Amino acid sequence: MSVIQIRRAHSGDDRRVSPIFLGIVAVMVVSGWAVWTGFASDTRFALFLFVVAGWVVSLCLHEYAHARTALHSGDTSIGEKGYLTLNPLKYTHALLSIVLPVFFLLMGGIGLPGGAVFIERHRIRGRVKHSLISAAGPLTNVLFALILMIPFAAGSTDSWPIEFQSALAFLAMLQVTSALLNFLPVPGLDGYGVIEPWLSYEVKRQVAPFAPFGLLAVFGVLYIRSVNEKFFELIYTIMGWFGVNSLLVAKGDWLFRFWQR
Repeated sequence: MSVIQIRRAHSGDDRRVSPIFLGIVAVMVVSGWAVWTGFASDTRFALFLFVVAGWVVSLCLHEYAHARTALHSGDTSIGEKGYLTLNPLKYTHALLSIVLPVFFLLMGGIGLPGGAVFIERHRIRGRVKHSLISAAGPLTNVLFALILMIPFAAGSTDSWPIEFQSALAFLAMLQVTSALLNFLPVPGLDGYGVIEPWLSYEVKRQVAPFAPFGLLAVFGVLYIRSVNEKFFELIYTIMGWFGVNSLLVAKGDWLFRFWQR
């Protein structure tokens, strides 16, 4: 095999969808089917698996969007790191990318964003490209949310099982919250990454020490009751535009917490 062929083989491996990701998708599909048909003896547990698997799938797609945009912007090292395989175990910070968001989901039913893939920013030229790389992740959550909510907007869900409607509504809420929170201009979140290339060196130097604590700070602020109420009022308003009833979201949240009987 020639050097060129070897490189192409490696390139193919770098882009081949991971069996781990496919397994997570399979869990989402099977558990979703169980919720729809009522096949599972415990519908609440099936709904729990559907929501968690769907949430992890969205996290993988979020990080993939960052990586893919970085690749086309000039960071050719992305493939070597395994980010294009959608394997959550390949992320630089699996704890932040997967474990922490799932933990926040279990604790508070909030779709807090994770991170991150390591992008070699010095390979990328142009502030617009840097901003697009940061925006690509939360835009994926926006797209995911739209896919989940369009059936409600079209009135297609009226005849669907109420448990499945609730599961979709709750999962959609997680996507909307993740997108909104991630677009906040807070150090450590993608919203700050969008504006960072346009800031002066002095501002970026002063803000840098706070980046590791941005996500935790957002989580802490959301625990303030008045802030939490206003935030979810905005979330339900947005979802209402697509015909998603807040009562469905609440039911999905209740069914999701199968351990609270």
